[in-house]
Order: sequence, then C-alpha cells, then structure tokens
Amino acid sequence: MNAIFTTPPRPFDVTALFPELTSLVRTATRLHPRPGSPSVHDSSVGGPLLWPSDEPWPYCEEPHDRDASRDILSPDDIRLLRRDRAAAAERLRRDPAAPEWTPDELATWKRIKVGRPWFDGPIPLLPVAQLYARDIPFPCPHDADLLQVLWCPFDHEKAHPRTALFWRSSATVTDVLDAPPEPPIVQVDGYLPEPCLFAPEQITEFPNPMELSEKLRNGLDDMSRWETIDPARYNSYADDPGELYLNNLCHAPGWKTGGWTRWSPTDPVPRPCPECRTEAVPLLTIASNEWDGGSGSWIPQEERMPQPRRPVGEPNGNFTKIDITGGNNLQLHVCPTSLDHPHIELLQ
Repeated sequence: MNAIFTTPPRPFDVTALFPELTSLVRTATRLHPRPGSPSVHDSSVGGPLLWPSDEPWPYCEEPHDRDASRDILSPDDIRLLRRDRAAAAERLRRDPAAPEWTPDELATWKRIKVGRPWFDGPIPLLPVAQLYARDIPFPCPHDADLLQVLWCPFDHEKAHPRTALFWRSSATVTDVLDAPPEPPIVQVDGYLPEPCLFAPEQITEFPNPMELSEKLRNGLDDMSRWETIDPARYNSYADDPGELYLNNLCHAPGWKTGGWTRWSPTDPVPRPCPECRTEAVPLLTIASNEWDGGSGSWIPQEERMPQPRRPVGEPNGNFTKIDITGGNNLQLHVCPTSLDHPHIELLQ
C-alpha cells in the first residue's frame, strides 16, 4: 500500500451553509483499490488470504440456479479474457489505427464463449477482501485484527453474491494455506475480483438526504440558502441543490469502510440486527465503480489527468473488475452490539 490517493476538497463547505449537519458528521475510509500483487500479509481485494492451513476452506452448499446463468466461465477463462482486453486497450492507446482485436484474441474469445459445463457440487467461496486493522479502521472484535470477506460467485435469493465474514488474529496464523480451492465455474465474470492493493484515506461524510429531517431536506432544496455560492461554480457541479448535495457533498462513492449508507435506487429502510434487533452500522462497501458520470468530483487528485484508453466496456473507476448487478454496491452492515451476530447485505 505505497500509493497515496487524495480526495479533492469538496466543492463547498456544506456545514457553513447548513450548520445542522455538523452533528451528523461521520468518518469513512476510502480504500482506493488499485491493481497490484498482494501477499497474504497485505490488505487487498481479490488477493491471497492469511488462511490457516488446518482450517477447512468454506464452500457454498446451497443449490445454484442453472437457468439464471449466462455464459458459464471458469476463473482462468475470465483472467485470460481480461488479459486480452488489456492488451487490446494498450495497443489502441499506442496506435488508434491498430486492429481492435488480433486473430489470436478473437480465436480465444470464440473458444471461451462456448462456455463450460454446468457443475452441481458445492462451490468453493472466492476471496473478496482482506483488511488488516493496522491499515484500515473498521469495527473489530477485541481479540482480532483481521477481517476476511469471501463470497459465492453465484446469485442467491437477493440477486447478488452471498458473503461470509471471518474475523481472526493474524498472530495466531503460523501455517498458511498455500493453494485454496477455486470454483470450477463462475456465474458472472464480475464476481471474480481482480487482485488490488488498498490506499486508505479517511474522509468526512454526511447522510443521504433521505435520512435527514424534513426541515433539513427542505433547507437543502431552498435556493436562497445557496445564494452565497458563485453561480458559475455551482452550475459546474449540479443542476439543482439535491443533485449537488447527493453527488458531491454527502458521501463518497467506491470502496470504503464506515461512513454513511449510500441509498440508491431504494429509499432508506431499517437495518435491524437479525439476532438482537439493534440497528446495524456500515462495515464495508463493495463497489462496482469508484466514480461515475455524476460523481467525478470524487476522482483522486493524483488521477486527474487524461487517462489511457481503458479496456472495452470497462466503466470509469472499475479497478477491481467487480460488477454487481450492473454497477451497484453491496454494502455490508454489522451489529454494533456484537460482531458475532449475523451481518446484513444491502444492495444499492
């Protein structure tokens, strides 16, 4: 985690216009995952886990919907396709007149797109993220310093991968599992994370407007409260106050720990702990993109320059190659009373 990424200052100090928001400030940690070669001792996405050799690897034992699957690929198929896409993007960056695909790349594409035979057995879970408390602030049991997140790379009842959380003390892991099993097939290529390292950065967040009081929401929509802002600066960020606050001022897009819940496309809903009914709090946001067309003000300062042409079809900021139901986030919430209680998955 040697890279440093800095979120630009927010376009405006929203607490100067709305002091009522000061009491609602929360700290979030943007994780800024970027491609790398993590080891078991790194905080990472899609990297190897510090998994004890004497602990069984977790499997998903539930049935999977064969009819809902599209092109069934193996993890190695997906890695090969990504390699070819990256090569094509680099070729076109160097020479815009170059062929989009070479004959070898097209042959590989056609061979792989035939798909793999269906597999009916238990599916080994895939590593999604590993977070060390020394690197990243997040809720952690008193006897643990490591969080490992895995998932089944198939949709379950809520049309997204089902996650599993494992908390452990890294000091107790002396013998590490060298070669964990991989799923023979993956339902969606966006469910196979690309190995990335984190570059954590703490920021300040405010609630989604739908979680504010009616009085404060009305204030945010009142143009007279925004009159002190230079219209030229204001119009460069949004067409209306709601868009300005939602996309640029309240909470960051992308991977993060803590902070406020991002709501979209649904309205806020209660998140009671399944065991004790205490309201759950955000733990980790697994994001499809670090920014999109409406949240460009969150692009790190270090990356605000013309970017090389990205692989065909890759959205801005999708460094992990994760794509959850067409660009959504999977937000994991935990019980503040006990991390042993079941966690909540929120698709937004």
